[in-house]
Amino acid sequence: MPNRLKDNLNNSYFEAANRLTSKKARRRIVAYVESYDDIYFWRTVLSRYEDETRYFEVMLPSHKKLERGKKSVLMNFIGDQIGPDMIACVDADYDYLLQGATSQSSKVINSPYVFHTYAYAIENMQCYAPSLHDVCVAITLNDHRIFDFIDYLHQFSEAIFPLFIWSVWAYRTGLHNKFSMSDFNRVADPGGFNVFDPEPSIIHLRRKVGTKIHQLQQQFPDAKEEYQKTKESIKALGVTPQDTYLYIQGHHLFDIVVVPILNKVCNRLRQEREDEIYRMARHHIQRRNELSCYEHSLQDIRQALKKNTGYMLSMQYQRIQQDIEKYFKTALTSSET
Repeated sequence: MPNRLKDNLNNSYFEAANRLTSKKARRRIVAYVESYDDIYFWRTVLSRYEDETRYFEVMLPSHKKLERGKKSVLMNFIGDQIGPDMIACVDADYDYLLQGATSQSSKVINSPYVFHTYAYAIENMQCYAPSLHDVCVAITLNDHRIFDFIDYLHQFSEAIFPLFIWSVWAYRTGLHNKFSMSDFNRVADPGGFNVFDPEPSIIHLRRKVGTKIHQLQQQFPDAKEEYQKTKESIKALGVTPQDTYLYIQGHHLFDIVVVPILNKVCNRLRQEREDEIYRMARHHIQRRNELSCYEHSLQDIRQALKKNTGYMLSMQYQRIQQDIEKYFKTALTSSET
């Protein structure tokens, strides 16, 4: 049976099942997501909208095939047949910033039944700067602020912002084979740095960005006007020089930028706590017991970051909420009448 026909039957099935249930029964809304990690993120988004009349079931596109990813959600299983009882929840990637320049971008930003992160991916949301100190506390049980995550990621963002505009321009114009996301990521790598003196890392990053921009200006001498238009356009979409980190490739931000910082900061905080135990312990047995208790209380950095929900205070999360509230007021309400 063709996939599109299957999708049509699936959505029709969900709608018919909801019509046939008792008026007192809760309406089931299936939310398809891209990957296993996305299930937890979108559950945190959708839970607040459940009540005695409706509930969400967040799942991958199929229980029968191990297919994942945005294309699987938008095309292979759902296609054009998503509706009030079957929605898609995906990473924005560059589709939000492309503003309909591709068919996938158009589907993501225009369908009332497709919801996206506004930030590039859930990894960017998990790395929301104002929440990273709390992540360190959860990992180390030490509330000493030894690193300013907000200031560092603001400086990191300002350093890469001019090159980020070139990246968006390249994808909007179909020239990403000349300047790919991988090319951008190679430049946007802050490298190693000292927790107590991160400034040299930013200075080095600015130099690399400046060198690459000079190369691109030489390669595309007629792109100045389009570059400026792209800059104004993405600013109008809510991207600022200070929060560019939320819009770059999520895995790059998570693995190459934030996790190395957390490793260094958390190692320092753990050492502080262990040194404190050594100083305060009255005897060897107490020291051993306290250290054992502390070590058993520590969390894994990557797992703690993946479970970080501090992004709920971000503007991007608030925009997702606005989209879902609009869906309830218009698309879902009209299907019930």
